[in-house]
Amino acid sequence: MLDKPESPATPAPGQDAGSQGEGPQVEAHAVFRFLVDIGNGQAVFSECTLPSLEVEVTEQKEGGYNTGVHLLPGPVKAGRLTLKRGLTKSSELLKWYGQVASGDVKKATCNVTLTMLDQELNPVLRMSFVNAYPVKWSGPTFRLSDSTIAIESLELAFAEVQVE
Repeated sequence: MLDKPESPATPAPGQDAGSQGEGPQVEAHAVFRFLVDIGNGQAVFSECTLPSLEVEVTEQKEGGYNTGVHLLPGPVKAGRLTLKRGLTKSSELLKWYGQVASGDVKKATCNVTLTMLDQELNPVLRMSFVNAYPVKWSGPTFRLSDSTIAIESLELAFAEVQVE
C-alpha cells in the first residue's frame, strides 16, 4: 500500500524545526543537473525525459457476476527514455541508432544510467536502464528564419529499470 506521508523539508512560518512531527525529512531537488552514462562512456544532453511505467489491466468476466468485471493486473508496459541535445559534428547517436536499424540490435544493446545530482554535484538518484537500445532518432527542423539551436532526439527502449 501507500507509505505514510512525510513531513515537509522546511518548517511552516512560526514553527521551529523540532516541532515538525515524526517521519524523515523530504527534500526536493532541481532537475537540471544530471549525467548520462551510455555503455562505458558519458554523454552530455540538454534534456532527458524519463519513461512512464504502466501496469496493463486485464478484464476478466465471470459467469453469474453480472454487475461488472474483475480487473486483474497484467504485465508492466514501459515507455521510452528520451534524450535530447544540440546537434554536433559527432554522429555517434545516429550511428548507434543505425546499428539497430540495420538489424544488429545485440551489438547496440548496452546499459544506460541516469544520475541526478544536487547543487553540490553529489549523486541524489541513480536509474539504470538495462539492455537499452535506440528505437527512434529525430533530427532538427531547419528554417532560414530560425536562430535556435538544432536539437537531435534519441528514444531508447529497455528491458528493465533499476533504481538506486
